[in-house]
Amino acid sequence: MLAAYGAVMAMALYDRLAPWYHLLDPAPDHEPEAAQLLETFRDAIVGTRETLLELGAGAGNTASFLARAYACTLSEPSDAMRALSEARNPGSVHVGGDMRSVRLDRRFDAVLIHDAIVYMRSREELRAAMETAFVHVREGGAAILVPDTFRGQLREYTQLHEADEDDRSLRALEWCWDPDPEDELCTVEWSFLARRGTEMLAIHDRHVEGLFARQVWVELARDVGFDVTLAARPLEDVDPGVADAYASEWLVCRRRT
Repeated sequence: MLAAYGAVMAMALYDRLAPWYHLLDPAPDHEPEAAQLLETFRDAIVGTRETLLELGAGAGNTASFLARAYACTLSEPSDAMRALSEARNPGSVHVGGDMRSVRLDRRFDAVLIHDAIVYMRSREELRAAMETAFVHVREGGAAILVPDTFRGQLREYTQLHEADEDDRSLRALEWCWDPDPEDELCTVEWSFLARRGTEMLAIHDRHVEGLFARQVWVELARDVGFDVTLAARPLEDVDPGVADAYASEWLVCRRRT
């Protein structure tokens, strides 16, 4: 479960390694979760269900399934990742923008912030992203926020990712750990080996992510004006060996009529 968010973070995964991204995160893996998102939006939204905004849409993998039911506007700060989404989702509108501050001067039936929200590293940044979602949801509409994990649930883990395509091969080691259990941050270390033919590229990529308690998420979303409930999140695309380190719920945030 990956998403691109890195215009100011300069993470290699969303820039230099973008041409390899689909090997790490294949679009078909997103179909089960996208189906559950569509069902959750259907139950949460009052009135029409026609337009959707995704903030931090990354390569557009999830959006490629949501676009079957919604006219999608996809906001993504990384030029390289946005180009991948434009190729995958030519019928969707693409805009650059930081989820903390982008304003599109229109409202949507649905707003999605998938796991790109992990790059909100403070409560102030997390609240700002929620405010962006709120101002873009029409009355009666809904936003879904998808945390990767909650503080108190995360445990240290490692995963090996492997993929091959024609003359290209990718091996990636993902190591998630918490350097300071007293703060609201965690770190994911990525080590990439990308081989094309006989040429090898090696990159270490550090991602520092926000790590907030479930109640913090709920309180901040309510503070910006949402009615909030928690709904079960499918984890079919997560390795069973690390699934217990992932949040099994997402936030369903309704804007009152």
